[in-house]
Amino acid sequence: MAGTDAPKGLSDLYRKAFLIRETELRLLELFTQDKVRGTIHACVGQEFAGLAVMAALREGDLVFSNHRGHGHFIAKTGDLGGLVAEVMGKASGVCGGRGGSQHLHHASGFYSNGVQGGMAPVAAGMALALKLEGSESVCVVFIGDGTLGEGAVYETLNVASKWDLPLLVVVEDNLYAQSTPRSQTLAGDILKRAEAFGIQASAGSTRDPAGLVETAHEAVSAVRSRRKPRLLRIDTYRLKAHSKGDDDRDASEVRARWDEDPLTLFAKTDKAKASAFAAEARKLVDLAVAKAASSADPEPPRPGPGQPLAGGRWVPTDLTCDRPVVALMVEALARNMEADPRIILLGEDLADPYGGAFKVTKGLSTKFPGRVLNTPISEAAIVGLANGLALRGRRPVVEIMFGDFLTLAADQLVNHASKFRYMYDDAVRVPLVLRTPMGGRRGYGPTHSQCLEKHFLGVPDTVMLALHGRFDPGKVYDALFKDIEGPVIVIEDKLLYGLKLTRPVPSGFSYENTDEPFPTSRMRPKARPDLTILCYGGMLPHAEAASERLFDEHDLAAEVIAPIRLYPFDPSALLESVRATGRLLVVEEGVGFAAFGAEAASRLLESGGGCFQLKRAACRPHPVPSASTLERQALPGADHIVKAALEFRYGE
Repeated sequence: MAGTDAPKGLSDLYRKAFLIRETELRLLELFTQDKVRGTIHACVGQEFAGLAVMAALREGDLVFSNHRGHGHFIAKTGDLGGLVAEVMGKASGVCGGRGGSQHLHHASGFYSNGVQGGMAPVAAGMALALKLEGSESVCVVFIGDGTLGEGAVYETLNVASKWDLPLLVVVEDNLYAQSTPRSQTLAGDILKRAEAFGIQASAGSTRDPAGLVETAHEAVSAVRSRRKPRLLRIDTYRLKAHSKGDDDRDASEVRARWDEDPLTLFAKTDKAKASAFAAEARKLVDLAVAKAASSADPEPPRPGPGQPLAGGRWVPTDLTCDRPVVALMVEALARNMEADPRIILLGEDLADPYGGAFKVTKGLSTKFPGRVLNTPISEAAIVGLANGLALRGRRPVVEIMFGDFLTLAADQLVNHASKFRYMYDDAVRVPLVLRTPMGGRRGYGPTHSQCLEKHFLGVPDTVMLALHGRFDPGKVYDALFKDIEGPVIVIEDKLLYGLKLTRPVPSGFSYENTDEPFPTSRMRPKARPDLTILCYGGMLPHAEAASERLFDEHDLAAEVIAPIRLYPFDPSALLESVRATGRLLVVEEGVGFAAFGAEAASRLLESGGGCFQLKRAACRPHPVPSASTLERQALPGADHIVKAALEFRYGE
């Protein structure tokens, strides 16, 4: 239902406004009848905000909305039946019943999510994709005045301004953030916030639909012609509760606003037309509700990547490449960027001459101009931009400078990247790669030395890989880019970059790996193994050193299992080893509680691993200290592993 460049007649917009209002009122009624689950955030009173903006859009323009997005959806797509069925939880819903009221998608270019501010950087990423394509289309993101408390919004405004993105930010100012008046929560002026970033801003009001249509048309046209961001504040008022019936605003205030409502006034000035529009809307909504009520419930979804494939065959590991791991990674990125122009790198300090904090992108910005983007220190925006690029079909590779900073991007990973495919009924893909250095042993101290990967393990639709120094990381990245469909987090230990695959293997041991894209490696003793050591990433060299000492000094043979793919985790190789040894020692650099080792042990039991002895070695449960003596005591190393292994023998 998006219009052409010129504002369309107001009569048509009033007709659509009546339809949106009738839809919202009916959905609220259905909720009271237990025919709708969850919640409803009705836009009653705010209908013209979405309608005015959509009237200025063209085919190919894209819209990102929020929890209060029903009106935006109808105005953009015209798919009333798909919306009603979705909110009623039916298979015929626009997202197959998976998303519900707050999580809507339409092939015409509509995306919504219920997390405040989260869609702002995603919309900016989509706008960046449009810019890279040379498209004339624009991107619109709707937020509320309450959302101006979210930092991701300001990260987005900064990037949009610096990069000249064709993005219109629409702020629907309804004076309340849920139940709290804006006067209690928001300092300063909304328009001046945009102007502080060099973004032009304008304002309109739903109380003046004709004027708002003109203002919205001017704002959209400016974004389209100048290819720069704009902000449009729309003064409005929500006539119903924030959601369902929890309205504690002063009743006289709300009544006064009903009297000023454009549809109320229209019904007084043109009673016949208003009556006709209302009757038409009721008929359309009646039909949509009846059709949805008679349609089928959704079927259970197909399994996502939480279901791993069976393990592969063991093959000898190629340890002949005498080059640092970091060089292999740079070459792999260059090789894949050469082969696939969709790949684009984003992160802090990636471009030459610096080439990234650990030099993994050195030389790539020179070789691939415009495809290695230095970003502000804005982790939420960086990953959000990548989400938008991925939704458009790009293959973004994000570097988060230190794994500790994943906490700043958690919302974009957990509530956006990992959710889009499923909640949009498999209609989209998010081929996003997020690389990050993790771990300690460099004296960086409590906030730059952590292993936080456990907090992202098991996030649905999100694969996690942990590179180590006994398998060519270039092969891992080649396999990743060959078949990526969803978000992948790649953990790179900070001490990994300078290692070489050719460093000596402990005497009496050999290396092999499964013939899978993301293999499990095994350091196998020539003697019959007495115990199994499970580790990953940066713990592998310590497990190697401990195994050598255990064999040479204590005649104890340990088999080391090091999976690259932590999630989804395939326990086959570990199960094979533990069945032979009956003893499992899990070593990991992060804090052990509720971590990968606990999950691995659980999977062994579920997979029929039988009875086995279990011990664990992990980081002490306090922040990683900076002083070398304290850090060595806090992080598990060869000494800790040897001690834990000997406890199996001596029963300590």
